[in-house]
Amino acid sequence: MQSYLELLSYGDKGWGDEFLAGAWLTVQISFCAYLVGLVLGLLGAWGKLSGSRITFVIAEIYTTIVRAVPELLLIILLYYTGTSALRDLLISIGFGEDIEINAFGAAVATLGFVQGAYSTEILRGAILSVPKGQMEAAKAYGMPPILRFQRILLPLMFRYALPGLSNLWVNILKDSSLISVVGFSELLFTGKTAAASTRHYFFFFLVTALAFLLLTILSNIFIQYIERRTTRGVRRA
Repeated sequence: MQSYLELLSYGDKGWGDEFLAGAWLTVQISFCAYLVGLVLGLLGAWGKLSGSRITFVIAEIYTTIVRAVPELLLIILLYYTGTSALRDLLISIGFGEDIEINAFGAAVATLGFVQGAYSTEILRGAILSVPKGQMEAAKAYGMPPILRFQRILLPLMFRYALPGLSNLWVNILKDSSLISVVGFSELLFTGKTAAASTRHYFFFFLVTALAFLLLTILSNIFIQYIERRTTRGVRRA
């Protein structure tokens, strides 16, 4: 029987290289999906605050559905039906019959779509927290809208949104494990495969949990660094 150290070694007899690859894939999926979620969150927050009835209704339906439907079910629906619909669309406009949707891109888009709903509410609240007087003063000085957004709204909004966005990053690290249900070889899928192959279920699920814990600790260290940078010169209550 192999020892635990041998089970985590590199090469054909161990699973160390597979776990490292799975952890790296988890970080890649999480980071890319987080960026997609931020873009969707900005669009959603703009839709809710733009004053347009149409954009408000679209953003409200989007956030309500995503937050109401269980994430696992939503990921399964989006991953399979979304990729099938996109493939059929590309075939119908002449891209060929043998076209395949990139699995990594599908996973990122699916997770990003789900996270975008939560980013919408975080960013909407952050925008509403920005003092109106600062935007009005910039407007009175003749600053164009793009410059007001870049120099006034965005820095202040980011400072107010940072706690919520930080929590969202930790959540998406964990939620990336949901992609394992569609056979994507991220960290949890690697742990399940190793456990099933060796029958060391408790050991490999414990290793998987510790790997997620390590990723979270490293993320928290980086988040604290960002918070110190963004709050320099800000008086604390």
